[in-house]
Amino acid sequence: MPPPGDLTCRNLTPRATTLRDPADPTPRNPMPQDLTIAVVNGPNLNLLGTREPHIYGATTLQDLHNDVTEAGQELGVDVVCHQHNGEGELVSLIHDLARTGVDGVIINAGAYTHTSVALRDALAATALPFVEVHISNVYRREPFRHHSYLSDIARGVIVGLGTRGYELALIALVEQLRA
Repeated sequence: MPPPGDLTCRNLTPRATTLRDPADPTPRNPMPQDLTIAVVNGPNLNLLGTREPHIYGATTLQDLHNDVTEAGQELGVDVVCHQHNGEGELVSLIHDLARTGVDGVIINAGAYTHTSVALRDALAATALPFVEVHISNVYRREPFRHHSYLSDIARGVIVGLGTRGYELALIALVEQLRA
C-alpha cells in the first residue's frame, strides 16, 4: 500500500543504479521496454475534479493517473504516479526516483513551481530529464504564476492544454529518451 498522499499507478522495482552525474554528457539510450517515467504532482492536485473545475476541469487525479498510465502502455513504457502536498516530500521523492532508476519525470509542481528553490535543486542535482506540465495556462492567470523555478532546466514545458498535457509530455519525453 502506498504511503498516505502517494497515489501509485504501478509498483516500481528499484534498479541497481546510482545518482547520475549532472556533468556526464553521455546520453542514456535504454531499450524501449526498459523506460520508466514518473508522473509527479504537487500540492492541491489531489483535489482535481472538485477544485476550481472552471480552471482545472472535471478530471480527477486518479482519472489523470489512469489515462497517463494507459498512454504509457501504448508507448511501451512503465509509468509510476505520485502526488504529495509537502515540499520536502516532493524533494525526497525526486531523490528516491533517481536512486531507483527512473528514466524521466513529468512534473506538475503546482504552486511550488513559483516558489521552490529546493525542488529545482533536487531536479538539477539528480539530472533526471523532466518535462514541466501545468493544466491551466499560467500566463493567463495572476502575475506571480508567470515565473517558474523549473522551466529553464526542463526538457520542455507544456501549459494550458488541460490534463492532455500530461500525455503530450509523456510522448515528447519518451521520444527524447529513445533518440
